[in-house]
Amino acid sequence: MSLLIKNIKCLVNTEKNPVKWVAGKDMQKLNTIEDAYLIIEGEKIADFGKMSDLNLTDFNGDQVNASGKMVFPSFCDSHTHLVYAGSREIEYGDKIRGLSYEEIAKRGGGILNSAKLLHSTSEDSLYEQALHRINEIIGFGTGAVEIKSGYGLTVEDELKMLQVIKRLKETTPITIKSTFLGAHAVPAEYKNKQDAYVDLVINEMIPQVTAEDLADYIDVFCDKGFFTVEQTDRILMAGLKYGLRPKIHANELDFSGGIQVGVKYNALSVDHLEFTGDDEIKELLDSETMPTLLPGAAFFLGMIDPPVRKMINAGLPIALATDYNPGSSPSGNMKFIMSLGTIKLRMLPEEVINASTINGAYAMGINETHGSIAKGKIANVFITKEIPTYDFMPYAYTSNLIDQIILNGKII
Repeated sequence: MSLLIKNIKCLVNTEKNPVKWVAGKDMQKLNTIEDAYLIIEGEKIADFGKMSDLNLTDFNGDQVNASGKMVFPSFCDSHTHLVYAGSREIEYGDKIRGLSYEEIAKRGGGILNSAKLLHSTSEDSLYEQALHRINEIIGFGTGAVEIKSGYGLTVEDELKMLQVIKRLKETTPITIKSTFLGAHAVPAEYKNKQDAYVDLVINEMIPQVTAEDLADYIDVFCDKGFFTVEQTDRILMAGLKYGLRPKIHANELDFSGGIQVGVKYNALSVDHLEFTGDDEIKELLDSETMPTLLPGAAFFLGMIDPPVRKMINAGLPIALATDYNPGSSPSGNMKFIMSLGTIKLRMLPEEVINASTINGAYAMGINETHGSIAKGKIANVFITKEIPTYDFMPYAYTSNLIDQIILNGKII
């Protein structure tokens, strides 16, 4: 099947020679083509350029007129927890009253609350709830998403979550990467026996997860009140032995050493990073690890923001993701995350677009096939409504600006 999108007002984030990521001052640059066309053959991008160079003589396929509209590569959301049971709005009142994320967790709320709900929820019900959220984020323009486990905290329930993610991979058009996050929190029954739970993750969970081929990556919540650097080190080493590359929750609550241990094990990304100093920046500069910021969580929890300008000025690449989850970021809207990037983090429109597309793709390990408009890449794009400039996307922070969505070359 062939598809031509013609008369595009602006084709955004094009690449003739694809790069793995965009870093430092280059994040301010965004390749665009005005009055453009885009040709899709099957599920891939076949060609693009200016309308004045388009030859329709041999084209035989469907056509979409995008006059006055823009075409973007679909968002790549590299950090979510969107497979969960129920919701946690009851804890919202505790947050408003001033309790911290850590205090709520110590009272049995937070992740442990979600684990209780998930335990009593069937796999089919989890799948149906997650499918609704998948369709929601597709409508928001997301074409690739990473989904973590971590609300199971038992062998059976972690496997149940990962089975749901596998079903979503098989039944939805969105590109999905799966991450095993057994070390998301310490179950109540392992209180004061944290190392014993780490042993369970290493000796039982990881072997079963990999035997059933249920995960692409492994993650650990390496932070104050959760897992130590030493415990994280043990888990990541075990994961690597089974072929699972790390992605790390790090430095959300304090300077935890999570960034350093992530870099040590060549983590694909280290995520959150509210507490990032000169030492952490230096470690990241010498690495292949993508710093990934989750401004939705900091916004929802009222936390400090990461020093993103310092990070970019030092030459780092930055990815943005939603952290879609029931407790600290109950939204999967990447367009809103771009807006938070500009409003809260003082990133430029070009920077948040790069962070939400090509850099997000790298943070999921799919930058060779996703994240930009390039020949041979998967045709995951969206057509906007009529908008004046690409800056309008993060500027109009509550407006639905998406007109049509194309995933794997097909109009959704």
